[in-house]
Amino acid sequence: MAKIILVEDEINIASFIERGLREFGHEVSVVYDGNAGWELLQNESFDLLILDIIMPGMNGLELCRMYRQRFGYHSPVVMLTALGTTDDIVKGLDAGADDYLVKPFSFQELEARIKALLRRSKEVPVQQLVCGDLILDCTLRRARRGNMDIDLTVKEYRLLEYFLLHQRAVLSRLTLLRDVWDKNFDTNTNVVDVYVNYLRAKIDKGFEDKLIHTVVGVGYMMTD
Repeated sequence: MAKIILVEDEINIASFIERGLREFGHEVSVVYDGNAGWELLQNESFDLLILDIIMPGMNGLELCRMYRQRFGYHSPVVMLTALGTTDDIVKGLDAGADDYLVKPFSFQELEARIKALLRRSKEVPVQQLVCGDLILDCTLRRARRGNMDIDLTVKEYRLLEYFLLHQRAVLSRLTLLRDVWDKNFDTNTNVVDVYVNYLRAKIDKGFEDKLIHTVVGVGYMMTD
């Protein structure tokens, strides 16, 4: 059982999600706009946040960004959106979300995502991962290469951590979607390629030795 906050302005959708979460034994607090959500988040702690993006007052992106800046990355965030393009998804992940669901969605899919995120949040990570001169501090969620500190978004951190845990293994896009994005099917999205390019710009740009390599027709591999 988890303590969950749901911030959703559409009453019918909020009621549908709340009922399903309670049936699975979760404790649920529901508010209907971003400002009310921020007020509640400042007064109570939650194991997981479910945030709609488009809503009155403070939108979900702003709320997620403020929450991450104030409280860090311990509690996972799921974004709900009616906008399912790669650009929209990237905006949500860059704001600090761990996952997203495009409306309409089934409650079974939402619950599966919640289980995966809660399980991951309880895992005790290793303190440090290394590839060549790249060091990932798993406690601070920061990377360093040479003399350069590298700030990472939530999803960039997840992706880099996965690469480092599977060094020298060829990872397909579907494998990364399944294990980093918790998706078990081809969504016809290029979000993996977008985030690999983000990582390359942060950890490989300016360095002669590249760490993330493209395996043509298959996927990607990290190696020094």
